[in-house]
Amino acid sequence: MISVVEGQALQAELLTDKGNLRQQLELAIRKTPAIDVHTHVHPLEFDSLFLSGIDDLLTYHYLIAEVFRSTDLSHAQFWRMTKLERADFIWKTLFVENTPLSEATRGIVTILNAFNLDTRAENLAEAREFFSSQDPREHLDRVLETACVSDVVMTNDPFHDQELVTWQAGIEPDARFHASLRLDTLLNDWPTAVDGLKSQGFNVSTTLNTETHLEIRRFLDKWILRMRPVYMAVSLPADFEYPADDERTQLIREVILPTAHEHNLSLALMMGVRRGVNPALRAAGDGLGKADITALERICADYPEAKFLATMLSRENQHELCVAARKFNNLMPFGCWWFLNNPSIVSEITNERLELIGPSFVPQHSDARVLEQLIYKWQHARIVITESLYETYARLLDSGRPVTSNEIVRDVSRLFAGNFSKWVDFSGSTTR
Repeated sequence: MISVVEGQALQAELLTDKGNLRQQLELAIRKTPAIDVHTHVHPLEFDSLFLSGIDDLLTYHYLIAEVFRSTDLSHAQFWRMTKLERADFIWKTLFVENTPLSEATRGIVTILNAFNLDTRAENLAEAREFFSSQDPREHLDRVLETACVSDVVMTNDPFHDQELVTWQAGIEPDARFHASLRLDTLLNDWPTAVDGLKSQGFNVSTTLNTETHLEIRRFLDKWILRMRPVYMAVSLPADFEYPADDERTQLIREVILPTAHEHNLSLALMMGVRRGVNPALRAAGDGLGKADITALERICADYPEAKFLATMLSRENQHELCVAARKFNNLMPFGCWWFLNNPSIVSEITNERLELIGPSFVPQHSDARVLEQLIYKWQHARIVITESLYETYARLLDSGRPVTSNEIVRDVSRLFAGNFSKWVDFSGSTTR
């Protein structure tokens, strides 16, 4: 974090030299803690949902999908392996027999390097010994410090069996971890949601009616009280339409947005997923599609008092999203999601957003599922964001308007934490 002394020193200086400008920007970005606004990381209190260590890192779905491009092994043979066998196979295939050039493989290298582990090792013995020897809480602290992340927003699904067990046990998560209430089952798979709601004691029917609306509202009220989410969220398919004559539109209108209003919660819309493009890859088999920006625009127009966070999975949607954000001040673009989390694309999207909407967006989230992924996601993101901001400030200087060091600190703080905090009325880590 930037100390009071450093902050005072930065405030006084008008930056007319590009070398000094870069130096001050690099300092601000390196020292400013980020709120990771969307992850699938869970704290230790969530037991089996807490993922950490080299085997969880290597068997992440990004690498599972990639390994099949460099092997003749069948999917069936791969899935018959144990988790450790899969990790060994992926390491051997992608890191020993091939150069780790992809962003996902380079991320593993960044993590190993952060812990001074051999990035060219022939096997995983050293890495496994290191991770197994760590005190879990001390290791968690070290990862967050290394990533310079102050707060982590989880993804919490009240229809997920393990989530149910954990929350119903009355756990209090690490104060740096905050819930988001995930609505995917409710909005994307209504028949399954009906069964889940009934199993939790809510009197709903397959046909949506006033009584069922009220019961779902009661269900959401219960989970909002228990989880204390910072926002509600849903991942939507590429063919999402709004309005449409379906359960999803009815639930959004009659249940979700009224609940969001009552509890002063934003709704995050994550658009563009195509599930199960290759079922043989299981969780690694999802793809993407170009979404219809007009669906997002119609929701923003119909509910001007509501606040929406939005991220879109297709590169082709990014310019449209920026333009939509210029038209709707209740829309906050956030992050470079999933397949967009590659330096070349993050650079393009960040530059586009700065040029169209200034610093009024959230540039990145990790989407991490394994704890240590926070390290590489944020280290890589900070490098790209530095370059984008430097180019923006340099052009401004060329146009005749230098910036001050305190303006840089203000802008970086806003991008990494302030915009999100203000949008969702988030106070950050507190003692629970």
